[in-house]
Amino acid sequence: MPRTVRLTIDGGEVEVRTGTTVAAAILINRSGIRRSVQGEPRGPVCGMGICFECRATVNRRTQQRTCQVICEDGMVVSTDE
Repeated sequence: MPRTVRLTIDGGEVEVRTGTTVAAAILINRSGIRRSVQGEPRGPVCGMGICFECRATVNRRTQQRTCQVICEDGMVVSTDE
């Protein structure tokens, strides 16, 4: 098993350790996943898929709870910012 995986987040290539969630990969590279109505960065609150604050498009599947998705090599993520 590889020690790292590479994925694309909003057009930029990211490398993270195997087993990292997509939410963590996004937050490692910037301050938030989505933006509030006021433009403030938003991120996961619960980390277990209940709050829905970590939603993003993963491999063209919309509204994925990224705290519940493990990064895979070649994955494409869009936070729709």
